[in-house]
Amino acid sequence: MAEGAEQQRIDEARAGVDWRRWGPYLSERQWGTVREDYSANGDAWSHFSHDQARSRAYRWGEDGLAGFSDDHAQLCLSLALWNGQDPILKERLFGLTNAEGNHGEDVKEYYFYLDATPTNSYLKYRYRYPLAAYPYDDLVQTNRDRGRLDPEYELIDTGVFDDDRYVDVDVEYAKASPEDIVMRITLTNRSDATAPIDLLPTVVLRDTWTLGGERGSLSAVDRSDRPGIAIDHAQLGSRTLWCDGSPDLLFTENETNAERLWSAPNPTPYVKDAFHAYVVDGRLDTVNPARTGTKAAAHYHLEVPAQGEVVVQLRLCPGEPSAPFGPAVDDLVDLRRSEADEFYSSITPPTVSADGAMVMRQALAGMLWSKQHYSFDLDRWLEEHGVDPLRGSGDPGLRNRNWFHMVNDDIISMPDTWEYPWYASWDLAFHTVALSMVDVDFAKSQLDLMLDELYLHPSGQLPAYEWNFGDVNPPVHAWATMLVYSTELEQRGVGDVAWLRTAFRKLLVNFTWWVNRKDPSGRNLFEGGFLGLDNIGVFDRSAPLPTGGRLEQSDGTAWMAFFSQCMLDIALELYEHDSTYQDTVVKFVEHFLYIAAAMDHIGDNEDEMWDEEDGFFYDVLRLPDGNAFRLKVRSLVGLMPLCATTVFPTATTGRHPSLTTRIQRRLNAMPELLATIHDVRRPGIGGRLMTAILDEAKLRRVLATMLDPDEFLSPYGLRALSKVHEAHPYRLDVHGQQFEVKYLPAESDSGMFGGNSNWRGPVWFPMNYLILRSLLHLYSYYGDEFTVECPTGSGVQCTLFEVAAELARRLSSIFLTDDDGHRAVFGGTTRFDEDPNWQNQLLFYEYFHGDNGAGIGASHQTGWTGLVARIIQGLGYLDPEAILATGLRGNLVFDPEPRP
Repeated sequence: MAEGAEQQRIDEARAGVDWRRWGPYLSERQWGTVREDYSANGDAWSHFSHDQARSRAYRWGEDGLAGFSDDHAQLCLSLALWNGQDPILKERLFGLTNAEGNHGEDVKEYYFYLDATPTNSYLKYRYRYPLAAYPYDDLVQTNRDRGRLDPEYELIDTGVFDDDRYVDVDVEYAKASPEDIVMRITLTNRSDATAPIDLLPTVVLRDTWTLGGERGSLSAVDRSDRPGIAIDHAQLGSRTLWCDGSPDLLFTENETNAERLWSAPNPTPYVKDAFHAYVVDGRLDTVNPARTGTKAAAHYHLEVPAQGEVVVQLRLCPGEPSAPFGPAVDDLVDLRRSEADEFYSSITPPTVSADGAMVMRQALAGMLWSKQHYSFDLDRWLEEHGVDPLRGSGDPGLRNRNWFHMVNDDIISMPDTWEYPWYASWDLAFHTVALSMVDVDFAKSQLDLMLDELYLHPSGQLPAYEWNFGDVNPPVHAWATMLVYSTELEQRGVGDVAWLRTAFRKLLVNFTWWVNRKDPSGRNLFEGGFLGLDNIGVFDRSAPLPTGGRLEQSDGTAWMAFFSQCMLDIALELYEHDSTYQDTVVKFVEHFLYIAAAMDHIGDNEDEMWDEEDGFFYDVLRLPDGNAFRLKVRSLVGLMPLCATTVFPTATTGRHPSLTTRIQRRLNAMPELLATIHDVRRPGIGGRLMTAILDEAKLRRVLATMLDPDEFLSPYGLRALSKVHEAHPYRLDVHGQQFEVKYLPAESDSGMFGGNSNWRGPVWFPMNYLILRSLLHLYSYYGDEFTVECPTGSGVQCTLFEVAAELARRLSSIFLTDDDGHRAVFGGTTRFDEDPNWQNQLLFYEYFHGDNGAGIGASHQTGWTGLVARIIQGLGYLDPEAILATGLRGNLVFDPEPRP
């Protein structure tokens, strides 16, 4: 990769220049979150609603449109808009709560992350603002009236964009220096009539004073040539938001309007919703005439001409620049954009099409825009709820009461800044796969966070997500750690061994937690519970089973085999630098063998996960009387054992004969460990060794099912559930109640886990990515001599590299234009398919229709769907000859040459 300006800034940031201090860290939703929930019943959505959000000060954060802030979100910059028609000032995105949506919570706005650089030197965001009144009541009522089998009623369905009656609001941020930030707002009127728009770039001081911090202040700078808002803050110092043109400067306090919400007296006449009252209601007395406060806005009343545009500029910086606006600012924004072009060009393979490069860039932009400030002091929050866990006082059922050690105040990669404005540990691991393509330092810092003592539970458990930190997510942290290490090694020519060593020590604690807590029978059969897969099974796996007994999970056990492989991979790398890791290498070889062998005992047994007749793995339901049987649901649960595949270079063991001897001694003493799994002693291409649950016979049978279009292989990737269950649902009767799992290619018809997520048919990127990884590892071991029919029944024989490439192409095709110029992700929505102003603005959904590839679920979950960027890059870089010659370094890493 050529050394460019953005790469220089990344290098400077590593050396201590704080280019990342300011960025897109302001959440797009703070209302309805657990942090703000002080209800008696734990109903966070109802306790703090969207309607209340304009009037009620937050306790733990802030939110806003196209937001920008410092890395502790103490000073938050965002937009407010009014089209003269809306009932409220548009200060934040609107969406349905879990009770309002027919498929759970969902944002009902159109906004797009169009560009971003790792140091936030250039950012671009587009908000699509209708000129008609926003249909709040229509969206709520129509979705409430629809059933689970009906499609969601979206904003575009209401007609507010008909006749192009909307304005595109583009917000660009460009840094002149780490502390000097230009904000350029371009309003483009797509309609044939002049559009009156009130634009209010808004600055808010987050309420840290309630938590004991000092209260900063905002005040007016009266300059006829350059008005501004002066900012005085104990931590941030003094700076000014300079405003182009002649806006009115409005001021109020970031304090709750208790009178509106609860008919209680206000402590100050100037409250949080003052700008709404001033602009929409025309109440001029609601803003502070002294022009001071903790919330301020520059009020522009604009007439945007038909088919024309208006540009407004602001500049946030210490001191007073000699020329804050004018041609020099335009040149700066253009320069930063061209530097972003240069940066993305350097990581995009030359064989990738222009359309593929755009998809890759927008996916990564979404990842970078989704870095959010997250503040949550659990001990204080519990105290405010009357709970003292150490004394055992207060509500014993209050969520997260056992996580009182947590004090979070960091920038964290979020799955989605509206629907999921909180972190989830396994989501985060997948985020780092894409993030490390552009910012390996930030990726490392994210993996560090979850292992920090302020996050990791003293027991060794990783936090799951804020609705229940104690729930169980799949153990993918070790895999992500080795992948990011390998990525840095490729990019820079040297791996951060000290970082890897530190992470490994903490991962050992987490591994021990899994072994001690999730293998209750001591038989190396794991019962992880939820495992992030929502409603994939017959039962709610986080709740007591209606049958009694317990569920021995094929995926939970395979996840632990995979965890063992990843820990072995790290231990081998550390062993290259420190011979004392030999014992640890042997430990994880043994762990893998014990777990893998437990999934299929010698002989054909009804109480084991492998079904010899079907050639597939299933969960096992073990009843209280000791009897057990397989739950024969053909799902990702049965494909997860394929993911537990890792190839190791022969050179590692060849250089260390004592290690080889120790492992061989163990295998000689317990040959039954290898009776039903792949023989780790058997060399493959280039003498490589492989740990895998599936031997060659099992592998062929599982692949035949996986690659069958009538089962898992859709035109757009691998389905979460076999399509065979569409005509043949799996049913189980328990005490007169029937439980069913049926193929559902789109939304779920089940209320399990809120009903806003579905693992019963759609395509999910993270699991597809792990299977891609395994296919390439298998290819590096078996080579070109091993072929399978792909698709099953086609008569076409393919190597495993060709199978992986075909799967990658199918996943990428969700976003790429087809021969008709349409994108599957849009689900046939005419406006997105045919309107040039909509065609190239992408939404990265949570999951995708199992038959037609349409986006489903959260519409901005760039988080793990951002993996498409790595997949597109991989399609451009992957070379089968290189894989056979050199193998894969521990993980699926695509860069062909180290970066300087």
